[in-house]
Amino acid sequence: MLEVTRHGVGPFRFSGHESFACRYAWLPKAYRAITYDPAMFSDDERSMVELGIGKNMVRSLRFWVDAMGVASPADDRGHRPTEFGDAVFAPNGLDPYLEDERTLWLLHWNVSSRANPALFAWAHMLSEWSYPEFTRSEALDSFRRRSVSLGNSHSDVTLGQHLDVFLHTYVGTQSAKVAIEDSLDGPLVGLKLIVPAGERRNASGRWETVYAFRREPKPDITDAVFEFCVNDFWDSSAPGEATLSLRAVTTAAGSPGQVFKLAEDDVRQRLEAISRRPGSTLRYQPSAVQGMVFRGGDRLSLAKVYGD
Repeated sequence: MLEVTRHGVGPFRFSGHESFACRYAWLPKAYRAITYDPAMFSDDERSMVELGIGKNMVRSLRFWVDAMGVASPADDRGHRPTEFGDAVFAPNGLDPYLEDERTLWLLHWNVSSRANPALFAWAHMLSEWSYPEFTRSEALDSFRRRSVSLGNSHSDVTLGQHLDVFLHTYVGTQSAKVAIEDSLDGPLVGLKLIVPAGERRNASGRWETVYAFRREPKPDITDAVFEFCVNDFWDSSAPGEATLSLRAVTTAAGSPGQVFKLAEDDVRQRLEAISRRPGSTLRYQPSAVQGMVFRGGDRLSLAKVYGD
């Protein structure tokens, strides 16, 4: 058995989003554009005309289709849809118009645990930040310290923009006090993973919004979505291991427990329920010391994730 760490110490991406969080209509639009013309993002001017957005937004959209696992760069300066992108966004796909909440949780999973290189704000706030809540100034101070420890010399502007994009990805503009040009909410706001939880004074005496992670059980994350993500986490972090500990599934960097902000009891109950289902790819064995997860059979397909 291996106690896994997902992101390790990098490399991380701190920029590339052009200070824009992903907008709701962008991903289906980008998928259709890339399917029609794989070289769509190789020419900013042409992309602006075809997609109807500004140059910085074109560059931001190119960033997000990669970070959210919808498409990936090809050798010929073009992009090709990923298996996930084709399965979900194709005309006869599982959710071509981004209407299913399962898609939103899978996009959150992709950007939080599958993006390569990992996005620093997601890795730090979801897997390294050890408190249930934070203010912007507290998170930014932590960003500075962590960036220095990684040997970087990012400016406060870069770190602040990256933090604001992270916040704006999950907190709607009506309640988020973040300095971002883009005023339209993105698809992951509806998950309510991060919610405003009052205000408190910072070191300068100014009032700031307090943000809290929603840590209660989340029935909108179906067992099939959870099972798919456990297998994906296993494949990426410990592919040669026959077992995985409950602790790893709950607390390792980039794990389902961390990315979805689930308590250990909730993770354990989900694994027990999955174990009881005929044909499950996972089997949970409880223990007084350390519960263990075993697996076997074919991996759960996206079609089955949406078919439960």
